[in-house]
Amino acid sequence: MSLERHSNKGLEGVHGLHVVPHSPFALQEVIQHGDSVSAGPDSDYGWSEQLSVHRVWQQMPNYLRPIHCSCSHGDQTLMERIANVVTSMPFIALGLNAPRKNLNTKLYANSLIGVGVASSLYHSSRGKVRRYLRWADYTMIATATLCLSRAIRNENPKFLMAASTLLLPIQPMMVSALHTGMMEVAFAKRALKDPELRMAHNVHKMSSLLGGAFFIADDVFPKTPYLHAAWHLAAAIGVGTCNKLLE
Repeated sequence: MSLERHSNKGLEGVHGLHVVPHSPFALQEVIQHGDSVSAGPDSDYGWSEQLSVHRVWQQMPNYLRPIHCSCSHGDQTLMERIANVVTSMPFIALGLNAPRKNLNTKLYANSLIGVGVASSLYHSSRGKVRRYLRWADYTMIATATLCLSRAIRNENPKFLMAASTLLLPIQPMMVSALHTGMMEVAFAKRALKDPELRMAHNVHKMSSLLGGAFFIADDVFPKTPYLHAAWHLAAAIGVGTCNKLLE
């Protein structure tokens, strides 16, 4: 019994290994990103299968991994979770009130509702399902930017739109960045021609800069409370001004 205790303490010091106290034969491989793959005498097949999936994931190039951010940012406490869920609701309201003149604008309006729903589900979730809801959250944001780009400019190259659609589940942030940039250019050009859009464009620029600052700060200072909720609000204001382009 004494020898077993010493062995356990020795194994505890080995990087990447953790001895489960209730079973001297069960080991857990602690993966850097917070996942653990357990192994025991009765789970050899499941353990080897999960390890194989993990090896494939580790060997996958970074540009093919859909999500690179932590799933714990912005939800450190119950109050932060509530704040993040509440600040996700404006996207649903914006989607319900967005113009629905044609198929493209209807798709965009529905995608905004999807953004609010996905964000609410993610921030209220716990456990293993949380990573999948994080993916759904980012994918819905990318879908909304893609739909907005199409609603504003229906003459976008078909190849670009098809490629963006294919990349949605793989690189949602890349799709978001591309089509957000296209929307910003279109918004600026329209504001130069239409004086009535200039005020909305000025508000949009300020909210976009503020939202970008909150987004970066949330990643750099993950322990700072309510940064993510502040980003939600700034983004919602920016989205509200974008709806002016569709009126």
